[in-house]
Amino acid sequence: MGVMIVLNERGDIIADLDAVPPRKGNYVDRDYFRVHRTRADLGLFIGQPLVSRLTGVRMLPFSRRINKPDGSFGGVVLGSVKLSYFTHLFDQISLGRDGAINLYLRDGTRIMRQPYAEADIGKSIAGASTFERMARGISGAFVDTSVRDGIKRHYTFARVGDLPLILNVALSVNEIESEWRLKALVIGGMVMLLCSLTILLSLLFGRELRRRAAMQVELAKQSQTDSLTGLPNRRAFEESFAQASSSIGLGRSLSLLIVDADHFKRYNDRYGHPIGDEVLRGLARSLSASVHRPQDLVCRVGGEEFTFLLPDTDEVGAHRVAEKVHAEVSNLAVVSAGICAGTVTVSIGLASTVQRTHADDTLTDLYRLADAALYRAKAAGRNRTCCAEPENTPAGLQTRLLQLVSVTT
Repeated sequence: MGVMIVLNERGDIIADLDAVPPRKGNYVDRDYFRVHRTRADLGLFIGQPLVSRLTGVRMLPFSRRINKPDGSFGGVVLGSVKLSYFTHLFDQISLGRDGAINLYLRDGTRIMRQPYAEADIGKSIAGASTFERMARGISGAFVDTSVRDGIKRHYTFARVGDLPLILNVALSVNEIESEWRLKALVIGGMVMLLCSLTILLSLLFGRELRRRAAMQVELAKQSQTDSLTGLPNRRAFEESFAQASSSIGLGRSLSLLIVDADHFKRYNDRYGHPIGDEVLRGLARSLSASVHRPQDLVCRVGGEEFTFLLPDTDEVGAHRVAEKVHAEVSNLAVVSAGICAGTVTVSIGLASTVQRTHADDTLTDLYRLADAALYRAKAAGRNRTCCAEPENTPAGLQTRLLQLVSVTT
């Protein structure tokens, strides 16, 4: 292995396998960086041979794009294989005076040649009859004349797995005719060994990249989940709340419930925080059981406060959900602490809308109205639902159906 580094979206090194802290460098001008920045669907990319800026050694780069949680370009993870690895590997094979081993990219670029010649590295033979025959098949053998030196050779070639690589072994026809049997056996075995080693290297590299991708997905999921209750957290609620503006723009209804546990501090003070956490987990289960549609979102936004975001739900439907919440919470009990069913209660503020003037104003006002309704529910004795009052509705919301309903459950 050569250099293994991670680059951010600006091309700067942020992680380095061989140095802590990482060495300095910027690779925004590299072909692999530009390719990954413009193409999100590329997957593993094998670039042309290059000279490492960190070590000065010729290397073959393997790279994969890193995506941010929102899917935008986040950088590149780069690994490389020293070309000297192939030189040492190929040196062990005796191919005769005019024999050669070549490793090509599928576009015809020569990555490595044995015997090694610096002038051959990075050159393209696309269009040559020998390469066209190799590019058309997965593996095979044929006899043709080399465009490099005019020697007639027997070519055996194979593609390297799913990678854009073609490996060939070429022997002079004159030398084959004199030593065919022994050399054919040795070369066949070495071709298999070379292909196996290259495939193994690519599989190991790909497994590591898949593991990192899975970690990114898991971290993105955890960043939107409340660790105590398992419900979506405030961040998830704010993103979904912002996206709801499109549904309002189409004249569809949207309702918001803000739910707050009554006298929750008493549970922490009397029973301790572990029991208080158990009450919150029980509330989360009760609230989740109150809705069944996939688009309905229940979140814990902080402390003992929860929210319901109910698309395509008017005030009447939202009030039915609130009644279901009260019914489910009335069955909540924590036996280990002697908290019986009916002890835990919640207050709910409800606001609904079916029209908007400006999306941000609509959503901001909707939350403010639901929050104000929650405070009225608290002031009216708790354990009840209050809906937003029309007299408190700003001018931008005067066309919306927002009526005060106070129900003791």
